[in-house]
Amino acid sequence: MKIPATLKHKPVIVSENYENIDGRSAYHSDTKGLSLGLAQWNDRGKVDISAKVWRYTGEKWSRQSEELPLHRVIDLAILICRAKQYFSEAYRFEKLYDPEHTTIDRIGLQGDAMTVSVCTDNPMIDEDIRLFSQVLSNNDEFLSERLKTLARILKDMGY
Repeated sequence: MKIPATLKHKPVIVSENYENIDGRSAYHSDTKGLSLGLAQWNDRGKVDISAKVWRYTGEKWSRQSEELPLHRVIDLAILICRAKQYFSEAYRFEKLYDPEHTTIDRIGLQGDAMTVSVCTDNPMIDEDIRLFSQVLSNNDEFLSERLKTLARILKDMGY
C-alpha cells in the first residue's frame, strides 16, 4: 500500500508493504508502512526529521499512526536490546528480577544516562514480567533476525 505523501509528515525514505513482515502480524497487520521524513511538528525556520509508523484501518489512515524523532527510535532500539540482554539471564531470579535492585543499567547518553529498570510501580509486576519474558522468548526469532541485520548494518557503517 502506498504511504500518503500529502499529509503533515512528508515521507522521504519509505518502506511500503510493511504488513508483509510485521512480526507475528505479518500479512494481517494494519501497519502498512514505515517512513523517514520531515516531521509534522516542523515550524517555520525549524526542521526536524522523524520516523513514522503508518496504520490503516481498511477505510482510512489511523490516528494510531505514530511519528517519532529519530533519536527516540534509536533510544527504543537501545532499550529493546538491553531488555533482551537482561532477560537472557533473568531466570536466575525467582521473580525474574531482584526486588532489592531493580535498576538494570545506566547507559551513558548526552552527558547523562538512560536508566533501565524494572517498573515496580506496576502493581502486577510479578505477573507482567513473566508474561513479558514469555512473549520476548516467543518472538525471539523475529527479534534476533532484525537485531542481526541491524548489527551487520552498523558494522558496515563503521560502528
